[in-house]
Amino acid sequence: VLTMGVQETIDDMDAEPGNVVVAGSLRRDEGGLERFLASLAEVFVRGVDVNWASLFKGSAAQQVKLPTYAFQRERYWLEASMGAGDATSIGQSSADHPLLGAAVGLADDQGWLFTGRLSLQTHPWLADHAVMDTVLLPGTAFVELATRAAGQVGCGRIEELILEAPLLIPDKGGVQVQVSVESPDESGRWPISIYSRLEQASDDGLWEEETWTRHATGVLTQGTTAESFDAQVWPPKGADTIDIDGLYDGLAEKGFDYGPAFQGLKLAWRRGDEVFAEVCLDQAQEGDAGSFGLHPALLDAALHTMALSAEEDQGARLPFSWNGVSLYATGASYLRVRLAPAGQ
Repeated sequence: VLTMGVQETIDDMDAEPGNVVVAGSLRRDEGGLERFLASLAEVFVRGVDVNWASLFKGSAAQQVKLPTYAFQRERYWLEASMGAGDATSIGQSSADHPLLGAAVGLADDQGWLFTGRLSLQTHPWLADHAVMDTVLLPGTAFVELATRAAGQVGCGRIEELILEAPLLIPDKGGVQVQVSVESPDESGRWPISIYSRLEQASDDGLWEEETWTRHATGVLTQGTTAESFDAQVWPPKGADTIDIDGLYDGLAEKGFDYGPAFQGLKLAWRRGDEVFAEVCLDQAQEGDAGSFGLHPALLDAALHTMALSAEEDQGARLPFSWNGVSLYATGASYLRVRLAPAGQ
């Protein structure tokens, strides 16, 4: 009804349509002063001069100057938790592990399947493990996944675990992970495989089916591996101190960018072909140590002793196979380490 009258008024003004501002001062259920002031504000921000002084007369209100620079628009809200939901509601059980969300025993005794999701938002410490500017899941995390699966099926030893392909962690989004443990063979050996696929959302907001990549295969067995050395006397007798200053700077020059979470090597000694070391978790990760069998960052730091024993022309190395791995205690945040050539 009012539209025709508004248009006639604009026509009588002989004004360009783009230079005209129209604002309603009354709306259904909004007929008070608050609505009227909101309408004044609408026309004011569009260039109409409003006598605000008469509005605030006698209120003791004062003008203040706003910053002349653009707002930085930084967010300080906490991000929503990406924690796992109730796995029992989808017919599974909680894996009770930081890298895995759920576990389910397969029908007809066909083994077990563990599932999880990894991302830099839910596991920010992974960003401190980069090789050639690419964030990779450390090999020690595969060992941790296999150790968790071994405990589920009553095995105390990773007889063998071979890494076949690196698992890249994207800057945004996540990676779905599956750990598959098949039923044991006649000798009691449980085959294990670890897979991942990138999460990819389609235009309609649904997840697209990406191809699964197999990253590791191996075998789990019962029993444990015998302990190889006694760490009660420390540092070991006859061992000479190794200067590790500049170790991580040197590794960075070779493309191994270890952030604070993975710079755990603190002290080291050498005795012949043997290297001994003390490693510890970064303070920011200590609170999570009890949730792991052995935190991947801590075990990875133990392997940095390989850089101390390597020849200068060999450079740094990444582990790609594991044999005879057993875990005797869980939740450690500090380790004493011995590295020696195979067979010693």
